[in-house]
Amino acid sequence: MLVFITGATSGIGKSTAKIFAKNGNDLIITGRRLERLQELKKQLESDHKIRVTTLCFDITKLSDVEAAVKSLSEENKKIDLLVNNAGLAAGLSSIQDGNIAHWERMIDTNIKGLLYTTRIVSRLMIEHGKGHIINIGSIAGREVYANGNVYCATKHAVDALNKGMRIDLLPHHIKVTAINPGMVETEFSLVRFDGDEARAKKVYEGMQPLSPEDIADTIFWVATRPSHVNINDILIMPTVQATATNLIRN
Repeated sequence: MLVFITGATSGIGKSTAKIFAKNGNDLIITGRRLERLQELKKQLESDHKIRVTTLCFDITKLSDVEAAVKSLSEENKKIDLLVNNAGLAAGLSSIQDGNIAHWERMIDTNIKGLLYTTRIVSRLMIEHGKGHIINIGSIAGREVYANGNVYCATKHAVDALNKGMRIDLLPHHIKVTAINPGMVETEFSLVRFDGDEARAKKVYEGMQPLSPEDIADTIFWVATRPSHVNINDILIMPTVQATATNLIRN
């Protein structure tokens, strides 16, 4: 299997790359941090004797996405699995006090970046008559919470896109899966709070959130079901979290 992963330099994307590499799959890993991509490529190729291609580009820029995919060899264009993982939250403010730059960053990454990548890669899958797209959403795509307005809106959009993609790509034998996690301890909160480590750390204090490996395991399981089986939608939460805002801490 040839696996294309966006946002592979940290968190869920990096853990996903590792589990697929461990199981003998070749990878195309993408992100904006070239040094991290190169380090991961070196590690995975050394440890697992698989082939890793790196693409360093900004997912929010259509021309960059197009150029990156176009640069792939013909063999590397035979993508079996696309994991649309790249995404972020920026800020936590009421709608009237929202930071416009934060809004645009979330919309450009979580919606437009996913669309750009899917449009290009799905066409390659159609050429080869098969494929699987896994979109990483969020509990925020099912519920709205205070001050999460625009982030929640972007993840609700992803939920709608999952359903639309599944219908549009059905005649082409391309599976579409939505994986929606609750709280996962990654760089998510650090990014949301503009690098404020103390504030980010408090998000996960006194509880055991999901790990990136938990989500990677789920992605791998979904991707390895028989060809006649598609897992449409998964909502995966830590045991201590019931809804987006209802959780228990020690």
